[in-house]
Amino acid sequence: MADNNGKLAVITGASTGIGFELASIAAENGYDILVVADEPLIESAAADFRTHGGRVESLEADLSTIEGVDRLIAATGGRRIDVLCANAGRGLGHGFLDQSVTDWRRVVDTNITGTLYLLQNVLKDMVARNDGKVLVTGSIAGFIPGSFQAVYNGTKAFVDSFTDAIRDELKESKGVQITTLMPGPVETEFFDRADMMDTSVGVSTSKSDAADVARDGWEALMDGKASVVSGWKNKVQVALAHVTPAAVLSGMHRNMAEPGSADK
Repeated sequence: MADNNGKLAVITGASTGIGFELASIAAENGYDILVVADEPLIESAAADFRTHGGRVESLEADLSTIEGVDRLIAATGGRRIDVLCANAGRGLGHGFLDQSVTDWRRVVDTNITGTLYLLQNVLKDMVARNDGKVLVTGSIAGFIPGSFQAVYNGTKAFVDSFTDAIRDELKESKGVQITTLMPGPVETEFFDRADMMDTSVGVSTSKSDAADVARDGWEALMDGKASVVSGWKNKVQVALAHVTPAAVLSGMHRNMAEPGSADK
């Protein structure tokens, strides 16, 4: 990307859902944006972002791989990244013993390995200049043992914990802001892609709106907040998760995520 003296925002998982809405907000706020996703749909999404008048570059890359993240870094052309929205994520439904190694490994590599590698690359430069903002999409799933979504919830528990830890490690870098966005179930393609459309949560009509979640995350980032749980119902759920036994929580999650629960 050629430098036109504008600020640059990088948004991953930007083809649909929360990432799409975050990219729209960044473009509306005058940022040049680099949007990344692992599917060709990112090209048509970029066309939507260009209607806001700013400079938009798109990249199709698999961010579950080191090579994919390296391609993202190369695509910036050496420009400083002012805002990073590390939003790329992958879900996976069904029982753990029924999942292939390839499938659950991709969830781990997308949600954890690729995210950490991207954060390490970007944060080094931000800390060196003591300036930059990072929004990481975690989840309230990280507070709940995820029966029939065990790997996904486990990765989000890692992300939620990890961002708390590096926020403390970097607390002397006052100009660097790290915010964790923790939504609950959101009306996106997530559940279809995770093969969860036969579950109660998959077909629920009470999921959050992606635009509202993105707005909550962006505002929390700009306000310098450490984290934000999007939606009042999710705030209540997180509060209850802190005082509810794990066995009870996992049973509640079974009711939402067990295959066939959509018919119950």
